[in-house]
Amino acid sequence: MAGGTLVISREVLNHAHFKKRFEALGFRDVTVTALERDALNFLIRDLKPKLIIMGARFHDCCTPFLMKELHDNFPEIKMAAVIIGYYSPELAMYFILNGVNSYVTSFDGIPQFYEGLDAIAHGRDYVSPSVVERIDMRREYPEPAGKITDRHKQIILLMCNGYKDIEIAEKLYITRRTVTTHKTDIFTSLNVRSPNELIRAARYLKIVKQEGMDFVPIGFTLNPLPDKKKKSKE
Repeated sequence: MAGGTLVISREVLNHAHFKKRFEALGFRDVTVTALERDALNFLIRDLKPKLIIMGARFHDCCTPFLMKELHDNFPEIKMAAVIIGYYSPELAMYFILNGVNSYVTSFDGIPQFYEGLDAIAHGRDYVSPSVVERIDMRREYPEPAGKITDRHKQIILLMCNGYKDIEIAEKLYITRRTVTTHKTDIFTSLNVRSPNELIRAARYLKIVKQEGMDFVPIGFTLNPLPDKKKKSKE
């Protein structure tokens, strides 16, 4: 199917329907898959599609980051994110900032939704007006996602286990300022705003697994502290 369309969706029971609908809309040689990461990369190398369409909710808030990885691995392939329903325009903006060519949402209205799909099917880029508005209202563009390095993964694992910045620095033999810099890069890349959101994102991306989360950082102390026993008077 070299030159065709690869659609990536978790709705496995609807894959046959999606293939039929996309081909009816003018997309060529449609293949639908739920594969991800390494298995997905292998499939892309095998199929050599001209266009990749991914459901915007495929990895929830991390989908812009995952599509950035795909864009870096396959820069010659056009990419589009599509969502039926609501997806935050503030978050959807990062698809475009991360190098994805098109973003289409039914939240703009069904006519606009099909106008976007028609543009993509005919090789043109299309970005939802709500996302264009979010980008244009900024004096400068937010930073696009960077790569999640092995060092980042170490810090993510420690954060997910409750380690504080100073504890992470001592554990990894780096400065606290370096920890802060890495955390900023991680939060920007994964579009998260807090450690709680980071845990969710890390689970989605399988950076951490349940068995790797023990929540026992160094210097752990249970609060409130137990009362000190009074020495009995002799």
